[in-house]
Amino acid sequence: MEIVVETYENASFWQGKRVFLTGHTGFKGSWLSLMLQRRGALVHGFALPPLEGSQLFAAVENAGALQSSTIGDIRDQAALEAALKRSEADVVLHLAAQPLVRLSYADPVGTYATNVMGTVHLLDATRRQETVQATVVVTSDKCYENREWFWGYREDEAMGGYDPYSNSKGCSELVASAFRRSYFGPKSRNNVGSGRAGNVIGGGDWSADRLLPDLIRNCLDGAPTPIRNPVAVRPWQHVLEPLSGYLRLAEELAGDKGETFADGWNFGPDASSERTVKDVVEATCVAWGDGARWAVDAGEHPHEAGYLKLDSSKARRLLNWAPTWDFDQTIAKTVEWYKAEARGDDLVAVSQRQISEYFAAIAAR
Repeated sequence: MEIVVETYENASFWQGKRVFLTGHTGFKGSWLSLMLQRRGALVHGFALPPLEGSQLFAAVENAGALQSSTIGDIRDQAALEAALKRSEADVVLHLAAQPLVRLSYADPVGTYATNVMGTVHLLDATRRQETVQATVVVTSDKCYENREWFWGYREDEAMGGYDPYSNSKGCSELVASAFRRSYFGPKSRNNVGSGRAGNVIGGGDWSADRLLPDLIRNCLDGAPTPIRNPVAVRPWQHVLEPLSGYLRLAEELAGDKGETFADGWNFGPDASSERTVKDVVEATCVAWGDGARWAVDAGEHPHEAGYLKLDSSKARRLLNWAPTWDFDQTIAKTVEWYKAEARGDDLVAVSQRQISEYFAAIAAR
């Protein structure tokens, strides 16, 4: 498929930029690789092997979106630093993580080693890599100390987290802050920011124990989906929303006034997309059709937050970033992608079309 390099306000920034992307084999990383390819960036990835049967990453590789792909573990500091050095990166986007709450209960040591020490390894490597101009550390909306508030968390709220996953993301933010102040001051060549996104959904995510992947698997099998906590409220958003925010942040971090953007940033949806799990499940079942259904799982489960939302006012005002697709569009685009995969469609074409539609919607907005 011919890739048309996008033209937009900051198109020239990414053209020819060398990007070191950790977690490139994952759900977010695969979409981000395609977005960067459209902007003419040269992407060098470092990550664990992709999930078995991940057609999204296979499509990314086939599309030639990567200059290099190193399979490695961010807990291996020497391997990570060697890959970063080879990339001669201008921009570092750190997405590699253990991303699942329930898995963190089963493997807290591995979760902290990956999410906390992995961030330490990455930032320690970047401070010795003279080519790097901007680093974006991606964490989570769950990094905040959750007080079950009915209003959005702002970037200066206390870090915390009840479970090992959420807490490790709060720790990762503290690591980024410490490195920023200790090694990447106003005179540094490299400015470090962090991105905190909501509950991200979209085509190509097949992670175990996540709402949409579990639901789609059951839709394909014709089985009902057991739902643990249908009344929990989350800030749902399409994967392209926060990814566009990370790119905007990187652009500003590498700019003449980059040090003023070296901070934490929320990239959450509009209030209309802060919905219950039940809302998401029912909307997805309607969009899927074919008898898709669900049922409440009344068993005992580990603690998960009941109410979570983000205040993204800072990104709206200072980065000129705003969510673009509403809740219904997010569900529709997600189901559209999975149905295309089930039919055996060209996933690069499907993904690139959705990226084009997304940025056309931004332009129209």
